[in-house]
Amino acid sequence: MRILSYNLRKHAAAAELGRRIDLRDPDVVCLQEANVEDLPARIGGLRLAAATDRNRLGLAMYYRESSYRFVESVSMGLKKSLHDIVLRPAHERLLGLQLFDIDASREITFASFHAAPLTALNSLRRDQIRSALQALERLGPGTPTFMVGDYNYPVFKERLGDQIREHGYDMTLSDSRTYTRYRFFKGHYDFVTSRGLAINDVSTLPQGTSDHLPILIEAEYRRHSR
Repeated sequence: MRILSYNLRKHAAAAELGRRIDLRDPDVVCLQEANVEDLPARIGGLRLAAATDRNRLGLAMYYRESSYRFVESVSMGLKKSLHDIVLRPAHERLLGLQLFDIDASREITFASFHAAPLTALNSLRRDQIRSALQALERLGPGTPTFMVGDYNYPVFKERLGDQIREHGYDMTLSDSRTYTRYRFFKGHYDFVTSRGLAINDVSTLPQGTSDHLPILIEAEYRRHSR
């Protein structure tokens, strides 16, 4: 399976989606910072599965109808940072999607995630990530799970990786940095948390209008996963 994740930077990069989907042919697309009311119902053979509805800058997910069937979706708020309380850009920072893989005859959980911005502490983002993974477990108990998006976590990833592994998940970074706007904050912001899946490749794609570079993930089921 191929998953594309892209932070659209306040929807500025939305016009690129059709071209990028045609070029990369993903099965699932996970978006952050989208004006969801302006998103089309279909792009390049992919169907809009779900989107947040209480965010000024929302999350959305598309999937390939020929490969998957929609089962259920959930969106939820996570512990708020001061930035969220004052400016209220995002009430919902997790969008989960349960799909039925037609070829594999099994369910799989995907999620688009957007952590609190850099004005918050890493400890708050770790709390958000932990809560997000717990929510996805309730959505798809025991199913292979894939969460991707903008983690806003450029430094001290070792501690984050340890916490994620304690919860039975793997953390996979892309092959090059994904954020380049500010000189002192460049790094890997967009990456993958997964369970029951082998992540074969995470590629950072060429930069477009957004200050985030999109990433493309190639994954497959682990043989021992149920």
